[in-house]
Amino acid sequence: MLKEDCFLVGWIVRKHGFKGDVIIKLDTDVPEQYENMESIFLAHGEDLVPYFFERSSFTNKGFIKVHFEGVDTEADADRIMKSELFLPLDFLPELDDDAYYFHEIVGYDVVDVKHGNIGDVKLVDDSNAQTLLVVNSNGTEIMIPMDAMVKKVDKENKTVEIETPDGLMDLYL
Repeated sequence: MLKEDCFLVGWIVRKHGFKGDVIIKLDTDVPEQYENMESIFLAHGEDLVPYFFERSSFTNKGFIKVHFEGVDTEADADRIMKSELFLPLDFLPELDDDAYYFHEIVGYDVVDVKHGNIGDVKLVDDSNAQTLLVVNSNGTEIMIPMDAMVKKVDKENKTVEIETPDGLMDLYL
C-alpha cells in the first residue's frame, strides 16, 4: 500500500501497561466510525506496514486502547511509538459536493481576489488551534488562516479563492 493511496487517520501517542498495549489518537470528529477496524497501516519510514488488531476499546475523547498482533511486550510497543496511522482512501465517507477533505485540495491553485493566482496548496495544517492553508508561492511558504480568509473551494476547477486583508500579501510577495 502506498501513502498516496491512503489518508492519515491518527498516531500512536503512548504505551498502556507492560504487555504491548498502546493508546492511539484518531484525527477525526467521529472516531466511532472506525470502531470495528480489523487492521491499520503504520508508517515505517516511507513504507506502510499492516498491523492487525487483537483487541481494542475506546477510552475518552477519541483515544483507543489497542493491542496489535505481535506487539506483546513493552519493547515491542516502544518500536512503534509515535507511528503515524493510515487507512486506504476508500474508508473515507462520501461528502456533499460543497464539502472537501483537506488532503483533496493539496495542489489546488490559490487565487486571491486582489492579487490573482499566488501559488498552490502545499498542505493544510490543522495541528494548531487555527487551521492554516500553507501555500507554495514560487518557493515562498505563505500561511493563510482558513476560517478567516478562504471564501470558496472550487473542486471542479481545482482552485481555492481567498480574500486577504490589505498588507498581508505584501509581507510575502
